[in-house]
Amino acid sequence: MIEITQPAQEAIKAAIEGAGQPVAGLRLMVQAGGCAGLKYGMALELEAQPDDASLTFGEVTVLIDPLTREHIAGTKIDFVSNLEGAGFTFDNPNAKSACGCGKSFC
Repeated sequence: MIEITQPAQEAIKAAIEGAGQPVAGLRLMVQAGGCAGLKYGMALELEAQPDDASLTFGEVTVLIDPLTREHIAGTKIDFVSNLEGAGFTFDNPNAKSACGCGKSFC
C-alpha cells in the first residue's frame, strides 16, 4: 500500500516515544486544503478507529482511514534533513500535480 523509509520510521518512532503517553500509532491523513487542493497530515493517535488500516513498519504502527487510503496508495514517505531544514516528504504516484512545497497535491 505505502512505503515508509528507514529515516521516516526513525523520525516517527522518536515522535511516538516523545509523546509522554501510550499511543496506538501515527495517523496519516489527507485533508482539503493547501495550495493544490489536498494536503497531507500526520498526528499521533491514542486509539485506532474500527475502519482504519493498521500497518506496521519495523517498530512503527501507521493508521490510515479508508478515504486517505484511496489517495495515498503507492506513496513513498521519507524523512530528509538538509540545509533547508528537516521534514517528511511524500512521493505520491496518484498526484496529478503538486505545489512547490511538496505538502499538497491534487
